[in-house]
Amino acid sequence: MNKAIRRSGGYKNYWNLRPYLPRETAGYVPAFQAMVYLYTYASEHGFQPAQTAYKTIATDTIRVKKMISLEHVAQFTDEDMETIQFHNPSYKLDIIPAVSGRNYYLRLPVRAAGKFVSSEDAVYAFAKAEFDKKEKPLPELVKAESRVVYRVKNGDYLGKIANKYGVKVSQLKRWNSLRSNNLKIGQRLYIHPRKPITSSATSTKKTPGSYRVKSGDSLWKIANTYGITIAQIRKLNPGKTEDLQPGTTLKLK
Repeated sequence: MNKAIRRSGGYKNYWNLRPYLPRETAGYVPAFQAMVYLYTYASEHGFQPAQTAYKTIATDTIRVKKMISLEHVAQFTDEDMETIQFHNPSYKLDIIPAVSGRNYYLRLPVRAAGKFVSSEDAVYAFAKAEFDKKEKPLPELVKAESRVVYRVKNGDYLGKIANKYGVKVSQLKRWNSLRSNNLKIGQRLYIHPRKPITSSATSTKKTPGSYRVKSGDSLWKIANTYGITIAQIRKLNPGKTEDLQPGTTLKLK
């Protein structure tokens, strides 16, 4: 600010100083004023308060012993990827490393934390198998297109799109310079797929009204098959998703 004052010839009024400020700094005051105006006159413009996507819930922390990705945690605990990312924002690449002499912690909703701790060895074994699988040369990679352009549709979220093309959420965000997980319908995403592009990969399976759980099913698997979120399944089926049993009928709409 002092530099801007000197460059302006001594002005101290913000609007006189604005041309001499860096672009980002110059936007601070207008952005603040816009937010104050919006909060003051929200009702006059038809804005209504909305429920936060992530409610305040009880969480617990776990010291991670081996390298694991947030995607592995989400799959194993049957939680939405976005929920895991929300509670662990420090892991920008969605990977929790294992470095000798350093401690890394994972924060999870209490329900998921209990599931993780009770089967910790199985979680790490699953993560290792998935890492090893991705390290192997895949014949499909040769057939995969170098880049595709994907248009976001209603019901899409980063985890769903990433799973469809065999990539990571962190890669989608890096390729498209995304700073958050929010998407807009019609938004274009540039993707370098690890899977060959087939009709099954580019179309969304129609979501039925209900689904009968089979042996080996998980909320993660059902949600990804039909393009919905685990949170939606839980909301539609209170009391049925804590201990998923074959033969249980779940509402999907």
